[in-house]
Amino acid sequence: MNAPYAVQREPNRAPQAGAHSLRILPVVLHQAEGRTRPRTLEEAALSPTPTADALPRRLADFETLGEALDYAAKGVRGLNFHDPRGRLARAFTFRELREDAIVAAYRLVARGVKPGDRVALIAETGPEFASLFFGAVYAGAWPVPLPLPTSFGGKDSYIDQLSVQLKSSDPTLLLYPAELTGMADAAAAAVAVQACDWQAFAKLEAPQAPLPSAATDDIAYLQYSSGSTRFPHGVAVTHRALLNNLAAHSHGMEVVDTDRCVSWLPWYHDMGLVGCLLSPVANQVSTDYLKTEDFARRPLAWLDLISRNEGTTLSYSPTFGYDICARRIGSQSKVSERFDLSRWRVAGNGADMIRPDVMQAFVDAFAGAGFKATSFLPSYGLAEATLAVSIMPPGEGIVVELVEETQLSGGVAHRDRPQRYRAIVNCGKPVRDMEVAIRDEEGQRLPEKAIGRVYACGPSIMHSYFRDEEATRACLDADGWLDTGDMGYMSDGYVYIVGRAKDMIIINGKNHWPQDIEWAVEQLPGFKAGDIAAFSITTPGGEETPAVLVQCRTSDAEERERLRDEIRERVRAITGMHCVVELVPPRTLPRTSSGKLSRAKARNLYLSGEIQPYDIAA
Repeated sequence: MNAPYAVQREPNRAPQAGAHSLRILPVVLHQAEGRTRPRTLEEAALSPTPTADALPRRLADFETLGEALDYAAKGVRGLNFHDPRGRLARAFTFRELREDAIVAAYRLVARGVKPGDRVALIAETGPEFASLFFGAVYAGAWPVPLPLPTSFGGKDSYIDQLSVQLKSSDPTLLLYPAELTGMADAAAAAVAVQACDWQAFAKLEAPQAPLPSAATDDIAYLQYSSGSTRFPHGVAVTHRALLNNLAAHSHGMEVVDTDRCVSWLPWYHDMGLVGCLLSPVANQVSTDYLKTEDFARRPLAWLDLISRNEGTTLSYSPTFGYDICARRIGSQSKVSERFDLSRWRVAGNGADMIRPDVMQAFVDAFAGAGFKATSFLPSYGLAEATLAVSIMPPGEGIVVELVEETQLSGGVAHRDRPQRYRAIVNCGKPVRDMEVAIRDEEGQRLPEKAIGRVYACGPSIMHSYFRDEEATRACLDADGWLDTGDMGYMSDGYVYIVGRAKDMIIINGKNHWPQDIEWAVEQLPGFKAGDIAAFSITTPGGEETPAVLVQCRTSDAEERERLRDEIRERVRAITGMHCVVELVPPRTLPRTSSGKLSRAKARNLYLSGEIQPYDIAA
């Protein structure tokens, strides 16, 4: 970006508001009549932990994470784990969590684990991981959550990913579910790390021993961001940073005694780990869980669980979670009979670009079940800030500004071309104690409504990247300001995120966001978000040009040729650019550990020849 560009709202062209529109001003939907579905005998035989508790609620005002669990264990709330159909399988009070965690800490100490050692944990959603995570904390070690295998990439790719992250974190021990024995042992052996499955570890002696007392500025855990697995960055987060952020976002969401949470988010991702495991402990919120893979198979089980648990008021998801639910409900007209979403007070949204069209589709699909547009709570954050940087005040819903595309790309509007606008979603106000600044490439602060790099500063900014001083210095200055790597602007105290600076496509000195190109292709029949990756490549003549990889499901060569031409023409019509279009087989495009598209990795795999497009002539 060569110079700041002011943001201007498109005059007099806001979309027309209907009863459930997501527009410049959020719209309140009418409260639906309360509905409850009778519980089955199986459900009645097992009671979840209560929503209410006589223990006075404290919003993460503790010195350490262990102290937070010590306090939560005095009450009756806890964690509740559900089977693939949303039936309660295990109620796990915070008291039980603490007891099991202390026993795990004794076992770790008996295995020779010392304060500051890393303990790597495959982050499967369940009581075992939760106990081991807090057990490592009580032992003074640093738990390191690592991802589960995904449906893409295959066995070898997963082993490679694990071994790279194990080498980076240098743990004393890797603990994992027994069903992953082959892959976990192979990854551990590749980097000479001791490994043990959970069941075998639980059978080890646990002699009582003195446990260390953590200090608030000690490292609490390492969080691997969901970016590159070839060059992973382990974010080191202190107890102080963690608890400051947990308190800040709980105050921002206005958590109250009657709140209850439902989550399917993976615990190896910061939004799942920090927002939906550590936050419920530190803020004493009973929480109900579906495993991520169960949500992927039956996404509407998430909404069933929210409906069935009468106290549920809080639940978060990236945009794609809302999208898949809206698509899955399809033409079902009896949502009011199956779902009751009227109590859902905070429908959080974060972790990827928030798309207002998807949010509107969700409102349209589930308004009949009592879902309110104003329940949406956009946010912005990243692991390097522990979790939250900004949160929308509850009740304001989705708010957008329509920004002319030349303002986003740093260009000049052409009089002979119709103006096009993009809806940029308001991601809320900086959380308590967090300061956000927008700067140009020289590091100078920019004024309101000027697009630049987003910087954040506050007590919850990471300590460092583990054993990577160079990477730490590259994004964290001596005054504690973090360069998030994102582009955005401020407007009336609110944060608007435009896209990732590193994903920017720069053609002939003009900036283009890959999301715009991908969106253009998504509008064609048969394609959806995640099927397309856009990035820039260098032609043999030395020129930069956009390339678009599109997952294609047809085997007919003539149809592929037609699709390629149609995609090329659609991108040219939307962006004015000619581009290279390559059709690739389904499930080819690489994902991050949290399931998001990795454009950078797609580009590298394409240029290296590891991604092989279809031969159109074949």
